[in-house]
Amino acid sequence: MQNPVLDLRRLDEAPGAGGALELLGQLALERALRYANPADREEFIAGRVALLDFAAVLLEVDPARLVPDYHCPRCGPGQDHGRPGFMLDGGPAPLALSASRASGWVLLAGVVHAPEELRLGVDLESTGKATFEGFDDVALTATEKRFLSTIPDQERDSQRARLWARKEAWLKMTGEGLRRNPAELDVLDLPGLRDVTGIQENRKLPDGLVAALALG
Repeated sequence: MQNPVLDLRRLDEAPGAGGALELLGQLALERALRYANPADREEFIAGRVALLDFAAVLLEVDPARLVPDYHCPRCGPGQDHGRPGFMLDGGPAPLALSASRASGWVLLAGVVHAPEELRLGVDLESTGKATFEGFDDVALTATEKRFLSTIPDQERDSQRARLWARKEAWLKMTGEGLRRNPAELDVLDLPGLRDVTGIQENRKLPDGLVAALALG
């Protein structure tokens, strides 16, 4: 099975929205306007522009030829959310995609000419996201809690975030999302699921971030 191409980009260094903004589609623009915080709105738009640019680079086409085509396993096609995709010259682009934003970064994953049945999910998380009281009870299985108890105290928050990234990546891949109880999903040893510690050319993730990739 073809390995996904991974790319990590700072959102404040994403391609300028400028001419690409109109290529994001009306649904994405309407969703952007629902963000009350201007910074959140700008990050959302920057992430969508980065994904458009990423897809165009992988397919070696002009971004203007791509039309966003998001599909939600629950809501169906034609959404402003869900599994990302694009139409290319009137037909589905031969590309499987996933994207995740955290702490001013966006992690992108793509497989060109992927089999129709292939699904992937990627998730990027801040190590501080999983530090709230009660996280273990609402997010971890009994086996995962036992695993966490073997980790040195100073590393547990990072490992909690890593487990959460694995769950998010897997649930994106399956399309279940958080409709499935994460505390019933054990991600210590699932086939096709792995931690992402670096991107390309031995580039490591920035400090304070963890990521996971699911492919199936």
